[in-house]
Order: sequence, then C-alpha cells, then structure tokens
Amino acid sequence: MLNFLPASLLYLMSSLLLVINTTVWAGLISIGGIIKLFVPFTAGRNLLTKIMNRFMWAWATCNGGILYLLADIEWDIQGLENLDKNSWYLLISNHLSGFDIAVQTYVLRNNIPMLKFFLKRELMFVPFLGLGCWALDMPFMSRTSPAKLKKNPKLKGKDLISTRRACEKFKTMPTSIINYVEGSRFTEEKRVRQDSPYRYLLRPKAGGIAFTLSAMGEQFTHLLNCTLVYPEAQSDPLSEVMHGKIKKIIVKIEVLPVPQVDNKRYFSEAPYRVEFQRWLNQLWEEKDEQIHQVMLEHGVAKEDKPE
Repeated sequence: MLNFLPASLLYLMSSLLLVINTTVWAGLISIGGIIKLFVPFTAGRNLLTKIMNRFMWAWATCNGGILYLLADIEWDIQGLENLDKNSWYLLISNHLSGFDIAVQTYVLRNNIPMLKFFLKRELMFVPFLGLGCWALDMPFMSRTSPAKLKKNPKLKGKDLISTRRACEKFKTMPTSIINYVEGSRFTEEKRVRQDSPYRYLLRPKAGGIAFTLSAMGEQFTHLLNCTLVYPEAQSDPLSEVMHGKIKKIIVKIEVLPVPQVDNKRYFSEAPYRVEFQRWLNQLWEEKDEQIHQVMLEHGVAKEDKPE
C-alpha cells in the first residue's frame, strides 16, 4: 500500500488509475453493446448481457484493488450473509458522494446481481454512456411531464406501461435495481435548506421507489436497505479517499420484505401516498439513528437533532 505518499501524489495516482480502469471496462462494454445491436436472437443478446455484467464486475473489482493499493481503508460490512446472486432486489440507500456507486458495486459484487439504475431516456443518446448502459440492460424511463398530462390526459399511465415493458427481460435474469430515494447527494447546506428532520439525511422521496415497485414490484425477492457511512469524512468522500484521507467505510445492509404498492391507488389517492411516505420516513428515522450511533462511536456525532 502506498498511503505513506503525499496526499497530492496519491490524488494524481488514484485519478489516473480510476480513469484508466473506467475507460477500459466501459470501452469493452460499449463494444459489446455495438455487437449486441446486430444480434437477432434473444438468447444471444442475453448471453452478451451476462458478459457485459461480468465486465462491470471487473470494473468494480479493480476499483477495490486501486483502493487497496493507495489507501489504508478498514471495511466494516454488515448484512451480506443473507444475500443471493440468483435473486431479484430493490436496493434503497442514503447518498453521500459520487464515490457511493463504486463502494456499493465493490461491496455487493459477489453477493447480488450487478446493480442497475433507472435512467432518463435522454441519456440513451449520450455518446459512450448511453450505449454502455443499454448494453448492460439498464432500463430507460420516459417520464411524461405534468404539463403534457394536462394537455393530453390519455398519456396518463403510459410511463408505467413503457417501464414495465423495459423490465420484461428481468423476469428471466436475476436483477438488482438501486434507488437513491433522497434524490440528491447529502450536504449540510441541502439539509438546512430542506428543513430536514434528520441529522445526517435529506428528506426521502417516495415517488421514485413507488414507481419502481409499480413497474416490477412482483419480480423483487427482497428490499435491501443500505446505509453508507464515512465516519471521518470532512467534505466530499470521493475527494478525500483519492487523497488517502478516508480510513474507514461502513456499509450496513438490512434485508426487508418488499412493500406492496397498488399503482392505481398510489397515483390517484392522496391518503394512500401519504401512508407510503410515512413508511419511508420511518425507515429514514431509523437510518438516521443508526448513523448517529456510528458517529458517537467515532466522536464526531452532531449534538442536536433538528426540531
């Protein structure tokens, strides 16, 4: 391990290695995506998808190798023992940094199917990124704006139908979908601006997870509630880990039953939406307390809980 080197040199080395790692594997995934475009058989496309997922596994594994080489990190991982690579999972998590994805894919790569994201359809046309995500069978969503719905009420429900269609392939291939329900990375400024009732979290948004459950809830085996903590981080964890300053990463996985969502009621009945939001708020209340206990152990806890 090279963590004895000056922070500026560690940052330069980690930046170079992470760029090389991402470029190599993303390039191979994109090449696979091009080949996949010309494969006429479903079985052949599925085989290529498995190969592309293996490339993503290699990217995650190499990220871990880079961290081992450049940083002296203690990993505290809890809750992996009850997971299965042949199951279907919806994972929800707090969101602290762009580094979160690298951490979660690395920690979970051998325990659940490789993580996938719901993406905006516009991203499909972004060079390199769109093709790679398509090759990995990540579902692209087309969300109809309230303004369009008002002009054309017949469009109501079309988003859900198109998303269900995009997820049809997951019925035969074990899949993990991740959803950052806060909708944004945590900062203290955002927490104050939101008037968040939590010490270490933003307010969770129920709409995204409800949409996902409405689209493919019957396919999920379990809900995974993931809690990420970087106890010593003073600013952005990505920057700090690249400077060799992060010494401990905590990942806690809680396996929960999949909540049932009646999509007709959720999108038409306000009391039903409120009840679902209360369930999510309670989950976030418990997560906030979990993080607080970790921070107390490391002597960096916040003193007061927001009113």
